[in-house]
Amino acid sequence: MSGQTLTDRIAAAQYSLTGSDVSRAVCKSTTHEQTAPKKKHLEFLIQATQESNVNVPQMADTLMERAGNASWVVVFKALITTHHLMVHGNERFLQFLASRNTLFNLSNFLDKTGSHGYDMSTFIRRYSRYLNEKAFAYRQMAFDFGRVKKGAEGVMRTMSVEKLLKGMPTLQSQIDALLDFDVHAQELNNGVINACFLLLFKDLIKLYACYNDGIINLLEKFFQMKRSQCKDGLEIYKRFLTRMTRVSEFFKIAEQVGIDKNDIPELTQAPESLLESLETHLNTLEGKKP
Repeated sequence: MSGQTLTDRIAAAQYSLTGSDVSRAVCKSTTHEQTAPKKKHLEFLIQATQESNVNVPQMADTLMERAGNASWVVVFKALITTHHLMVHGNERFLQFLASRNTLFNLSNFLDKTGSHGYDMSTFIRRYSRYLNEKAFAYRQMAFDFGRVKKGAEGVMRTMSVEKLLKGMPTLQSQIDALLDFDVHAQELNNGVINACFLLLFKDLIKLYACYNDGIINLLEKFFQMKRSQCKDGLEIYKRFLTRMTRVSEFFKIAEQVGIDKNDIPELTQAPESLLESLETHLNTLEGKKP
């Protein structure tokens, strides 16, 4: 179905009557059109999160309401709009989402109106789980992995051992939820899922940079850590190695659907000998003979 439906127009008109420009923009960005939410509506909402007189909880509630729609198109676009605001809006929007006990409860969502609805419902369930995980990670860490400083002076590189061992599993859980979206190039066949994939791709680049920083920090501190910390650190490192294969597969799909190669990070494989030396060190601490 293309174009705005009568339902879309009525929903937008209702908010016009109540005078809520924000709710009206939410409706406009979550129409039944099988295209990505329009840039002008997203920009209006991003700007609204910066205004002190705008009611952020009400904005979030309107998005949740739209995510309760029966149509996969409306629900998917409500998730995309929410994701867009989590990334580009004022941080108070993300703070508010993270303060809620539940965000999206779409684990049983199913649009039965056609085969396309069935297919897209699977991705909606996975996508909503990722956004829930993104908000949960913010609640755990009190910062957004996507927004923090990266590199030598970055948050994950300069974190203390205690915080790092607590923070890395949270980061790994967010990355896992993203990779569990598990889409193939041929399934990226409409403007809605494509808009979602692009947001996930951009998130993964930032998450991967944080992950890499955290691993460098972990390796630099590993030989000074206590035995119990080394044990946890080794597990984190082993999980990192298995995640790298999945991250690489995700980036391959990005390349297949035309994302510029220059925008895709190069993944370098750590030598096997590194894992061996970490295991040997832990065995020594545990008093095991080589």
